[in-house]
Amino acid sequence: MNYVVIREHKSNYPNPITLEKDERVLVGKKYEGKEGWDNWRYCYKLDKSQEGWVPEQLIILSGKYGIIKENYTAKELTIKAGETLKGIKELNGWVWCRDKEGREGWIPKLNLKALEK
Repeated sequence: MNYVVIREHKSNYPNPITLEKDERVLVGKKYEGKEGWDNWRYCYKLDKSQEGWVPEQLIILSGKYGIIKENYTAKELTIKAGETLKGIKELNGWVWCRDKEGREGWIPKLNLKALEK
């Protein structure tokens, strides 16, 4: 699906957590907020080199630890209003998008408007 950006988004995470399938992580708090971004968990690499939000659907939980089900990165796109994006995957109120330059990352769905086909 294609989208137009209706509200700019700036990434707050210059070093986003990047995980590989079957990687073990320390699982922290659930996201709580009014945006409707349910099912996100704050995770830490075991060596504490990276941390960030991970969709709960990608985690096999076992106590305070988890195993990642597929490769994942929390990379967000910094994008301006009016730009068009190709939406690749939607999850928990966010959309994994690609811009015209080929850059990819997460954007809050609240910042996007679907374009007619």
